[in-house]
Amino acid sequence: MMAPASSLRICRANYANPVHASALVSLLDAYASDPMGGGEPLTGFTKTNLVAALAARSQAFSVLAFLAGDSAVPVGLINCIEGFSTFACQPLVNVHDVVVLSAYRGQRVAQKMLVLVEEIALQQGACKLTLEVLPGNAAAIKLYRRVGFTNYQLDPAMGDAQFLQKWLRPHE
Repeated sequence: MMAPASSLRICRANYANPVHASALVSLLDAYASDPMGGGEPLTGFTKTNLVAALAARSQAFSVLAFLAGDSAVPVGLINCIEGFSTFACQPLVNVHDVVVLSAYRGQRVAQKMLVLVEEIALQQGACKLTLEVLPGNAAAIKLYRRVGFTNYQLDPAMGDAQFLQKWLRPHE
């Protein structure tokens, strides 16, 4: 039986903490394996090196959700990377990964984690949060709109921005 999300402990991840590091990798692997994450588990390289690579980047931070209590069962993760808004001449925070294990979806776990993300971003002087979401992920879009995210546009006549990518080399 799953515990309600009201019994969550939300915290900023400490990449040097083995419990946090293990939770980060296991949650991201679950997300990568989900259809919304591409349906493929993380590579061995990523599992081995991700936490150290994040820790080496001062512009990265993560937020974790654990079930409260002695067991510290991880149920949610948000990875964030600081960027820069040239128009505002201020940092921004890109919400890069949002993970909630399927048994805990619909309990506002991500919303509770996003509260801490916003607090951290404000402490770092960020002017805004950004994120990308797949159009077929209606539940996530509903959440993001509920907490204040809108489509990015500069001029309504030009439409909404699109998120594009170009691989420069194969990922391992």
